[in-house]
Amino acid sequence: MKKLLAILAFISVSAVGYGQAEVDEDGFQSFSYQEGDTTFHMRQYVFVMLKAGPNKDDFTAEQLQEIQAGHMAHLNKLAESGKLAIAGPFGDDSEWRGILIFNVPTVEEVEELVSEDPAIKAGRLVAEIHPWWGARGTKLP
Repeated sequence: MKKLLAILAFISVSAVGYGQAEVDEDGFQSFSYQEGDTTFHMRQYVFVMLKAGPNKDDFTAEQLQEIQAGHMAHLNKLAESGKLAIAGPFGDDSEWRGILIFNVPTVEEVEELVSEDPAIKAGRLVAEIHPWWGARGTKLP
């Protein structure tokens, strides 16, 4: 598995570096790569690292419940629309709070979607946003 991930990372960087990525019918950057009898269809998604925000400790328990409920409702709405592919918190209490992977073609669209999150608006969370390459159809076990 580590070898496959290393190969995919190298391939994605190589393809982008050499300008081989194309825009597909849905507006996503994509490319395909043949390795033996396997073809990898790579697509650029948008990765978001949610981190503790500057106001993370400035809320009452009641306010935190309200912000969290709004945050979850926002994520559920995005997931139902098909724009949010993966979301989840980390299992510790570090500054890294969670990750999101969006199934949308541009960082700009994700910036807009994330800015509507009540936890971001309140400063409880901040978002670090990056383009991210993944093999289409990849699923978690």
